[in-house]
Amino acid sequence: MAIKKINNKTDKKQSETFDQKGFRFFAAVGRFSVRFRWLVLIFWIVALVLIVNGLPTLSSVTKSDNTSFLPASSPTEKAINLENRFQTAGTVSVPVIIATRDGSQLTSQETAQLPKLVSQLGKTNGVAHVVDRGKSADGQADIVEVQAKILANGPEANITSFIKSLRSDINAAKLSSNLQAHLSGQLAVAVDNSKGSNSQNSSLQAGTVIFIIILLLVIFKAPLAPFITLVPPLIVVTIAGPIIAEAGSHGLKVSSLAQLLLTVLVLGAGTDYGLFLIFRVREEMEDGMNSREAIVKAMSRVGESITFSAATVIAALVSLLLATFQIYSTLGLPLAIGVALMLLAGVTLLPALLAIFGRAVFWPMKPRLSATKKFGLWGRVSSRIVRRPVPVLVIGLIVFGALAAFVGGYQAGGFGGQTNPPSGSDSAEGNALLAKHFPSNTSNPTQVLFVFAKPVWQNPQVLKKAQNLLGHDSEFNHVTGPLNPNGINISPQEYANLYKALGPPQLSGTRPLTAKLRPLPPSVVGLYKLTSAFVSPSGKVVQYSVGLRAGDPASTSAMNAVPEIRNHVAAIAASIGAQDNAVSGEAPAFYDISSISNSDLMRVIPVAVIVIGLLLGLLMRSLVAPLYLVASVVLSYLAALGVSVLIFIQLKGESGIVFILPFLMFIFLLALGEDYNILVMTRIREEAHSMTLKKAVTQALNTTGTTVTSAGLVLAGTFAVLGVVGGSTGSSEIEDIGFGLAIGILMDTFLVRTLLVPSIVTILGRWNWWPSKHGSWTGQDEDVSD
Repeated sequence: MAIKKINNKTDKKQSETFDQKGFRFFAAVGRFSVRFRWLVLIFWIVALVLIVNGLPTLSSVTKSDNTSFLPASSPTEKAINLENRFQTAGTVSVPVIIATRDGSQLTSQETAQLPKLVSQLGKTNGVAHVVDRGKSADGQADIVEVQAKILANGPEANITSFIKSLRSDINAAKLSSNLQAHLSGQLAVAVDNSKGSNSQNSSLQAGTVIFIIILLLVIFKAPLAPFITLVPPLIVVTIAGPIIAEAGSHGLKVSSLAQLLLTVLVLGAGTDYGLFLIFRVREEMEDGMNSREAIVKAMSRVGESITFSAATVIAALVSLLLATFQIYSTLGLPLAIGVALMLLAGVTLLPALLAIFGRAVFWPMKPRLSATKKFGLWGRVSSRIVRRPVPVLVIGLIVFGALAAFVGGYQAGGFGGQTNPPSGSDSAEGNALLAKHFPSNTSNPTQVLFVFAKPVWQNPQVLKKAQNLLGHDSEFNHVTGPLNPNGINISPQEYANLYKALGPPQLSGTRPLTAKLRPLPPSVVGLYKLTSAFVSPSGKVVQYSVGLRAGDPASTSAMNAVPEIRNHVAAIAASIGAQDNAVSGEAPAFYDISSISNSDLMRVIPVAVIVIGLLLGLLMRSLVAPLYLVASVVLSYLAALGVSVLIFIQLKGESGIVFILPFLMFIFLLALGEDYNILVMTRIREEAHSMTLKKAVTQALNTTGTTVTSAGLVLAGTFAVLGVVGGSTGSSEIEDIGFGLAIGILMDTFLVRTLLVPSIVTILGRWNWWPSKHGSWTGQDEDVSD
């Protein structure tokens, strides 16, 4: 095939014309940042001070319970709404567990101290009312229920202050030395988890910074370069949190996972963008430019790569808005805000810092003028790839395909999020006492709820019928309800009589006993108080705590049994005349999370692929290149997920990988993997204007190989630090996410970007850029010299 020859002079002219059209904007940005370097630095410092001191902290708006992100239409949300009828509208229950320290029964003298505690707690700001719910069946503990005038999704600063006040008032009550009192329930756990989350995030940020500094010292062999590289991402991660928190205080839901990923993503991606620019600055200085000229030239060349790299990440994150599971849809915007801020800092603050420090950035190394480009490791590797691209591609497809085959063993897990309080915390002690002395009131039971047209105390026989049907159903192995609230049976007629004498169980103890019931022992009255956990104040909603024959509610078998459980409960509801029914607890919530997560995966991924493909097409001016670049990411994703299954399930023996990992892995590998594609492909395109394609591929890999591998090591390392922090704090879900993403990024960096993609580029030749033409092509069959 005849290919038109061109001389070097024409080559250079066409290249300059292309530069003027393609890179003029980024050269102007670089020129501005260099010229007004001190002004740019002052702007970012002032913004940092104002934002940190003027906006709330990110931890004040984060949520750690995955079920709180389910859509309102989910069966779990319906069940939660029914459970809310067991408390006064606009309030949240905070149980206070009082128990003896030595395991003895509460004495009359100890019980006499409880009214003082109730009175003390009732004075706390934000408390609607306080009710003593009575003793446990073993006589060793008592529940005092605080109804708080505060919403569970209110500002965390208010919740934290409220819980702190309750604990202070418990201490002020000065219970006897043999008594201990602890808070339990949703609010107390959320506050204690928030403290743990803050500590975890601090450890993550410190560990990530230390790792990046050490790695950059090895890469640059210059003490100043790592710190200059890290200044922009550190400033961004500091100001992004308050900005996102401000949005959170106006309704944006932010998960604790978003808080952790924000730190990792901004520090990792920000360091990558820094490496893209600094390596190119050093290269231009080696070509004879002074430091400021080199910065402008580097910005003109890699500014587009950095911008489109950030754009692909932002596009992938924004596509999460299509998800119906809010832990996904609300994950996108916070992280997109962080990446957008990082892009702004990467193209303004970093060039300004480089201009301020000049050649000192690379001290004691000095970029030296070099007449010829030296071939490093990646130059030698790429020269062999372009000679034998087909075998490299075939072998790569076989290896990746074999790893992808392990995806068939994937099992999902980690649906509950961080619902358990930190070990040793006050709420952990409270939940432990609750489970020990009031087993039917444990913090995460499986509940069957029925809604009736009339209060059940008008027809208490329906309570017995419902309990019998549930007790004999094949899905349940035990049932606790209003007629056996603590293992002691009450007949329907006795329940009706107690209601007539005492009113609703929520108000029992506030009305005097009638003469007929006055001889009743206090234990019977206390037993009736406990039924308030099973019958709503209106008497129209009844719930039963049930055990599942399928196993632990957190198990996969229990989750898979949920559809059948719901069918059985619906049939029982029809037979007892209930108007409505629901099932609440871990297993139903996990089932809904799993279902909606799988649905969102199928909805969001195609959109993310299309959007990023369009961005790549715009950048590459090609319809062909985006196809194989996106396909390479899909292959890398499947292989990385297969390796995760092999490591976590088959080797470590875990029951499942956290359900969110496949979703996050695809989004991050698709977005972040394209960062390296963009850098490599734009450099190949640039070099192809003045040399043959094979030489262009070799030269591009020779100059960008170190940048890509360094950036990949940094990003993978930051996710690995996340995994280490998760493992050290006992969070297997965070550990899976951290190490799973690190594995995927390493595979993408060292195999896909530097081996498979160059081989495909070489095979396709001029078709890489179809239908556009970038430069004029000379003979593609020329040898590439080492």
